[in-house]
Amino acid sequence: MLDDLKKRSMGENFELVGYIPLEDRPAFKMAIHRSGDRWFLYTAHFWHSGWSVVEITDPANPRFIRFLEGPPNTWTLQVQIADGLMVTSMERIMDGWGGDPNAPFGDGILIWDLADPEHPKQVGHWKTGGKGTHRNYFDGGKYVHATALPEGYDGHIYAAVDISDPANPVEVSRWWREGQWVAGGEPGVPFGMLLHGGAYVKGDRAYLPYSAGGLIILDISDIRNPRKVSDLPFSPPFQAFIAGHTAVPLRGKPLVVVNSEAIAEQGGEPLGFTGIVDVSDETAPRLISLFPQPVPPPGAPYKNFYERPGRFGPHNQHQPQYQDVLYQGEDLIFLTYFNAGLRAYDISDPRTPREVGWFLPPDPEKRLGPLPATGLVTQSEDVIVDARGNVFVSDKNRGVCILKFTGAAM
Repeated sequence: MLDDLKKRSMGENFELVGYIPLEDRPAFKMAIHRSGDRWFLYTAHFWHSGWSVVEITDPANPRFIRFLEGPPNTWTLQVQIADGLMVTSMERIMDGWGGDPNAPFGDGILIWDLADPEHPKQVGHWKTGGKGTHRNYFDGGKYVHATALPEGYDGHIYAAVDISDPANPVEVSRWWREGQWVAGGEPGVPFGMLLHGGAYVKGDRAYLPYSAGGLIILDISDIRNPRKVSDLPFSPPFQAFIAGHTAVPLRGKPLVVVNSEAIAEQGGEPLGFTGIVDVSDETAPRLISLFPQPVPPPGAPYKNFYERPGRFGPHNQHQPQYQDVLYQGEDLIFLTYFNAGLRAYDISDPRTPREVGWFLPPDPEKRLGPLPATGLVTQSEDVIVDARGNVFVSDKNRGVCILKFTGAAM
C-alpha cells in the first residue's frame, strides 16, 4: 500500500515514509505521546465515535494497537495530550453530518491517564450541561481551556476547567462575546460569532480564534476573571463562518499565525485566508501579511483548486503547544489545505511568507462519510509534526500519511 501511495502521490520537498491504514475509521485530530523510548499517536475520528492508539516508534512501520469506543451519536473530534494526561472532546453532531438530533449524546471532555500508553484509562469527565466541547486547548498544568457550548448560549464560548484533580474537574470561569448569553437576556449574535478554538495560551494571555468575531486576546492572569484586551475582526471581507479557525502565537516573537477554515465546497463563499498578526501592541493587533494561495501542480487538469470537488482553503496548522515531543521551530508553518493537501511555508521574513513545500496524496477510492458532497477527492484535515521531524496528515476518507520534510533544515 505504501509503495502504491508513493507512486500516485505528488509533492515538493516532502517524502512519504509511512502510512497508517485507518481505512474504515479515518482519523481527524491527532496528538503525540512518548513513553520511554516508545512513541504513540492518538487519533480522534470523524465518522466514528471514539479514538485510536497507534505506536509510531518506527514511522515506516506504524503499529495499530486499539480503538477506544466513544459514546454513540457523538462527535469525538479532538484530542490533546500533556503531562501524561489525554483530554478528548465530545459534542452533539452538527446537523447534516449524520447524527440524530433527538438521541442522547456525550458532552464535555473526558480525561485519561496514559501511565499505560497502550491502555488509556478514563479518570474524569467534565460536562458542559449543553451540547459539549469542540476544539479545546491543554498544554499541561491545572487548566483545560475549553471551547464549550453550555445550555443558554448562542454559539461556543471560552471556559477554563481546573483538572488538578482529574477525577473531579471543575469549571472556574467562562467568557463570551456580548450577546451570546441568550438565557441571561442577551439578544444573540450575528451568524458565525462563536469561539471555534482552541484558545491557545502564551503566558497570561489566551489567543481566541472567534470565527466571525476575529482574533481575541484575553487576559487570563486572573483565571477566574478573564478580561478582553483587544480584538481584530476579519469578516468582512473574509468569510464569516469560520473566519477565525486557529490562532497560534509564536513563542519567540510578538506574532500570531491566524487562519480561517474553508467551509463551502468549490469556493462557494467569500475568500478564506492565512495571515500573520503583529501583537507587539496587544491593544492594537494588526494584520501584516497574507500567505500565498496554493497553485495546482504542473499538468493538473484544473487551473485552480476551486475547480476540483470538495473544499479548498486553509484548515489546521501544526501547533507546538510547548510539548517536547512536538516540533518547536517557528520559521516553518505546516498547514492543511483540504483538496490542495499539505503545504509548508517559510515565515522567517514575516512580511513575506513563502510556500516551500507541498504534498498531495492521490484521491481516496472509498467513501467513508457524506463529505465531500461534490466528489470524492483528497481532503487533508489535520497535521502534527513530532520532534523527530515526522509529519502526520489525516484525511476525511483515508488513513494517515507520514511524511518527512526535505526542504530547508527544520
